[in-house]
Amino acid sequence: MQKSHNQTVVKLISNPDNYSTMDDTRLDSIKAKHAAAAIQVQTLGGFQVWREGTAVASKEWGRDKTLQLFQYFVTARRRKAQHKEQIMDRLWEEDGDSGDQNFKVALHGIHKVLEPYRKSHSEARYIVRQGLTYQLLSEQIWIDADAMEACIALGNQYLSEEPILAQNAYREAIDLYKGTYLPNRIYEDWSSDERERLQVLVLGAMTTLSELLLPENPMESIRFTQLALLMDAAWEDAYRIQMEAWLIKGNRPMAIKTYRQCEKVLDEEMGIAPLPETKKLLKRIMED
Repeated sequence: MQKSHNQTVVKLISNPDNYSTMDDTRLDSIKAKHAAAAIQVQTLGGFQVWREGTAVASKEWGRDKTLQLFQYFVTARRRKAQHKEQIMDRLWEEDGDSGDQNFKVALHGIHKVLEPYRKSHSEARYIVRQGLTYQLLSEQIWIDADAMEACIALGNQYLSEEPILAQNAYREAIDLYKGTYLPNRIYEDWSSDERERLQVLVLGAMTTLSELLLPENPMESIRFTQLALLMDAAWEDAYRIQMEAWLIKGNRPMAIKTYRQCEKVLDEEMGIAPLPETKKLLKRIMED
């Protein structure tokens, strides 16, 4: 199977030993949930569920509709409970009258995967039902996308007062981003908003971390902006940071080359020119 740009990103992510070990109990608590959760879900760069530390084999899901319904619940985890008909319309509109049966079978399959020893007719632990509405109780499950977002939020909180702790949080978030969200559902419209939202979040984390690193470690800053550009070649902030980094290193030709690459990509992909602030930076580099 051909590797995506996002899968390539994983191989380039920094070694965690390289960054500060400064005490950070809030970051530690985010990490601790991973170890404590009975159900762990990877959605980034691939899909995998672990139950009590053991990976759930693909055959345990049985039909693809079971897996699809669970992935939909994960994707909709932050919304209010949804009516069964609404869920079926999003997933299996073409199934017509068989949709209700598909839902029942798929939901039963999810319960069997997540709670194989649950007694019949007892209340489900992870999927809550109220009348004809259903919702995933995501607070009881570790989901990599939630952990990544929590790390980014923590980095944003630390940014002005504790830049080293902010760096740690951003690095942890970037490390969690193994690739695109639910790559096996990339053509499903119900997953696209979440996919785009998470990509923008991690791109922002990479950009902010690159800016933090810029004064003292410009080459590391360049490396993180390269990761961002592997995900989105038109991410203009990354080009500007690279230009600044090359200027700090005293390599004006590379700074100019970076601008030319930015100019080319923006023209080819979007039919636009670089922003005025990017052009202003080029002018400063040329006059330096």
